[in-house]
Parts: sequence; C-alpha cells; structure tokens
Amino acid sequence: MFKKIIMRRQRKAKIIATLGPVSSSYEQIKALFVAGADVFRLNFSHGEHKDHAERYNIIRQIEQEFKRPIGVLLDLQGPKLRIGTFSNTKIHLKAGQPFRLDLDPTPGNNQRVCMPHPEIFQALQHNIDLLLDDGKVRLKIIKYGHDFAETIVVSGTELSNRKGVNVPDVVLPIAALTKKDIIDLKFGLELGVDWVALSFVQQPNDLVMARELVEDKVKLIAKIEKPMAIQHLPEIVNLSDAVMVARGDLGVEMPTEDVPVMQRQIIRTCRSQGKPVIVATQMLDSMVHTPTPTRAEASDVATAIYDGVDAVMLSAESASGDYPVEAVSMMDRIIQRTEKDPLYQKMVDDSYTPPAPTVADAITTAARTAVSTIGSALMVTYTESGLTTFHAARERPHCDILALTPVLKTSRQLTLVWGAHPALTDDIFSVGQMVETACAFAKQQNFAQTNDYVVITAGLPFGQAGGTNMVRIAKVN
Repeated sequence: MFKKIIMRRQRKAKIIATLGPVSSSYEQIKALFVAGADVFRLNFSHGEHKDHAERYNIIRQIEQEFKRPIGVLLDLQGPKLRIGTFSNTKIHLKAGQPFRLDLDPTPGNNQRVCMPHPEIFQALQHNIDLLLDDGKVRLKIIKYGHDFAETIVVSGTELSNRKGVNVPDVVLPIAALTKKDIIDLKFGLELGVDWVALSFVQQPNDLVMARELVEDKVKLIAKIEKPMAIQHLPEIVNLSDAVMVARGDLGVEMPTEDVPVMQRQIIRTCRSQGKPVIVATQMLDSMVHTPTPTRAEASDVATAIYDGVDAVMLSAESASGDYPVEAVSMMDRIIQRTEKDPLYQKMVDDSYTPPAPTVADAITTAARTAVSTIGSALMVTYTESGLTTFHAARERPHCDILALTPVLKTSRQLTLVWGAHPALTDDIFSVGQMVETACAFAKQQNFAQTNDYVVITAGLPFGQAGGTNMVRIAKVN
C-alpha cells in the first residue's frame, strides 16, 4: 500500500485512455500513464476476458511501481442492435426504393434483410426513421407489424453485413444490461475494476437494475447515447455516480447541430448535482492516423475544459491508432494550456450553480469561500467513500484538492474527479490528528509551504461514509 503522490499532474481535468490492440503491453500502458492517462478504460465491446485481465494486471503493476492510484473503468457493450447478413456480403441502395426488414434469418438481398430484434418491431411507429450503419443509411417506416417493417430508403447507397441499428425518439422495451453484460460485469467485479459504464441508458430504471447487481462494489457511469435519456436527465444523473456524454451514438440519433447543445445541457445538469461528467468520442479523432490533431479538435477539447468537465476520453486514438502516446500527451498539453488561461477560471465561476440545501453542500460551499477569501493554497478532504471529495469538486475551488483516504478503492475512484489528487493515509481518530496529517502531507508533497493556509473538510465521527459536516482552516508550520 502506497502513501505518497508521485507524478503529480499539473492540471485539474482528468484523462481517460481506452486500451486496445496497440496499447496492451506493459511498455505501452506505462507510456500512456506517464504521458498523462489518469484512468484506463477496458472496452468490453471488444476483446476476450483474458485480454482485459492481462491489461488490468499490468495497470496494477504500474500503480505499484509509481506509488500512485490509477482508476480502471469497465465499459459494458449494452444492447447493441444489428441487422443480419446478405447473400453477397453487401448491397447497393437507391433513394426512394422499398426495403423490408423482418425476422426471417435467410441472408438478405436488395429487397430485404433480417433484423433479429422483435423488440424493435414492437416499438415502431408510422413515419419514424430507422438508422443503419451509424446513420449512413436512413429508412422511413411505411408499414409495420409484429415481425416486419416496410420502409422507403431516404438516404444511403451501401449496406453490408451486421451493421448497427438505431431507433431515434423511441424507448425500446429492452434492458440496459444484456446477458453478455451481466457476465462481463461479474468478471469485472472479480477483477476489481473501480468504475462501470452502463451503455444505452434510456430511463432511470436502467440504473436501478444495475445498482442492484453492483451494490456498492463499484461506482456507476450512465452513458448518455439515446435522445430519450435527455427527457429523464435529472433523474438519471441523480441515480448515477458519474455521467458520460457519449457523442458517437448520440450524434447518430439526433441532428448533428443538436449535439453541442445536448452536451452543454448534460454538463450543466451534472455540475449542478455534483456528479463527475466525462466528454467522449472523436475528441482527437484525426490522431488515429496522424501525429497531430486538427485545430477544430484541439478547440473541441478546450471547449469541454472551459465548460468545467471532470474528464475527457480517448477511444480509438489510444486503443487502435497509430499515435496513442502522442494523443494522450497532446490532450494533456491542451488541458494544461486551457486551464492556465485567465478566462478559464472566470468561465468555471460563471457556470457555478447554487448548492443543494444539505449539510454537505453547506460545508463545502463554506470551504470554497474560505479558499477564495484567504487565498488558500489547498483544500484537503478526508473521505471514506469519496463523497466528501465529490462535494468539494462540485465547488470548483481556486486550488487543488488533496483527497486523503484510508480506502484503496476510493483513492482509485477519485482519479476521475476534477481537481482531486487522491492519496492513501492511515485511519484518522481525532480532529487534531486530521489537521496535523493534512498539513504534513500538503508540505511533503509541495501542495503548500510553511505559513500557507489549507482548508480541510471531513465528516465526524471519522470512519463513517457520507457525513461531510465540518470545515477547518489550518496554517502549515
């Protein structure tokens, strides 16, 4: 068990890097970590269990080597819907031609194809669109029944085997957790992952079901990929531990011009409830094949940081691209440069939302005010479950947050949280011991110098989760 922070990040927003074929060895994963990755994502839409287990073990080896907590996120595939196959692998379509979808498993042709999902037929409505192959093919429903749908091709020229199906503006009668997801989830819990991302969340009950399975073993991330989820956004955010703006499928199911608006709405809702929020998908997409991003991509990352997100995520860039380490390094540099802009803190302050009428929010609001008033160098949180640090991060103080915890799992989970520098410490039994430990740690790790003030938040009695109820100001000596 480690107790020192080594390789302190010089930024508040965090980086999530997806592991894959090009980032599966010890050398590659270590290089990503050194370049700036705070959390590693294991994407269970691809790869075998043994592959993910090997990567997980390498992460923990690197964690011990660098004496620094590293978060691991398991991303479940979710109910991915796909069409069947074609006799000749692919077909060519023309706008205006009729095209049928049905349950017949026979290979398809230019007139029809199997869609082996009766739940889709049950949810269809007249004049809605079906999107195939990430929106490259659009079909309008003309007639439908319990086992078929007659459509007209609106756009798209080519369709090949097993392409994905999206049904915008409709709640599908399917569970967010498939049989595969439940198997993967059990495996991930046995491994010891810290976060689990739930794909294609449509409604609050999806999170209720997942919570019953994971209990308090991990923290849950709701991936917002369906426009229908926006209708229940406050409830979904409330039931989750964090939220991911998954712009891939979200961009398929709604007009492109609506995605930036929805991204801002999701971020504001998460910020107001004090839940970490992640922006993901195609952030530095050109770096899959080129060593530098486009200016638009750099601006996209910076915009998310100006909005005050907790983390930004790399997908194919670090999992299967030609320049995985360069992509992480570039994202690290963009974040650092953005956070140094005087406008950054102003924008974060301007987006501040009033606290909830709770003791925890009252305490952390007072701590934020104290930091600004006395020019404190550091806010220190003592936490068992991580909630005290979550509350502190919600306030976006003008300083770093040193998150001290005696719980290894909690320290790893806090690697995702804005501004938090998690570190392990021994159990605390008194306020005096808490102040002494906080000041010593702050000075030892160069967060504060002699005569600097630190603002400390915690919950009494010590050792009980979820009870932030005190703030203390101390001078480092």
